[in-house]
Amino acid sequence: MTPSPERPRIEGEREHEIFEATLEVLAEVGYDRLTMDAVAARARASKATLYRRWSSKARLVVDALLVSKAPTTLPETGTLRGDLLEVFCGLDGFVCPGNIALFGSVITAITRDQDFADAFRRDVIAPKVALSRQVWERARERGEIDPDADLDLLESALPGMVLHRVFVLGDCPDQSLVERVLDRIVLPAATRGSHPRPEETPS
Repeated sequence: MTPSPERPRIEGEREHEIFEATLEVLAEVGYDRLTMDAVAARARASKATLYRRWSSKARLVVDALLVSKAPTTLPETGTLRGDLLEVFCGLDGFVCPGNIALFGSVITAITRDQDFADAFRRDVIAPKVALSRQVWERARERGEIDPDADLDLLESALPGMVLHRVFVLGDCPDQSLVERVLDRIVLPAATRGSHPRPEETPS
């Protein structure tokens, strides 16, 4: 899905204008109804120009989402709680209304457009998951959490619960919500310790 070397490059301010137009159309109509024609019209470019650079709207939207994100860096607060708050409440986190709106505009496409789903998971979601996983692994090395904790489940618990509260129940995506989920559910589960399953007793 990456452009071939012979394709003309669109760089600098012009590329920024196209990405900005893409995100505007995406926020207005969602991924399913977004078309290259609509983006071209908003960016005052020809559809042929877009297709010479991006082979599909999936690739265009993913590239636009990538450049809209803040630089991803590993937080260094010294605690698991502090690091997770930095990850999920920073510029690239849940408390930014724009990020939530953009996620909502693509969520249905993840189940309907396999090309987009593959690119979105690989290029947009995977780096976020990797960063969060590093936070959890570092906390385990510091001895903050149960050494037998299931990091796969714990890493996805916070975003999963917050997104459910936001998109299904209509909660406000703010730091207070993130802290509630973190302090009342995620951190207690991570630090509870291992408990062997009680042996069955004969009836």
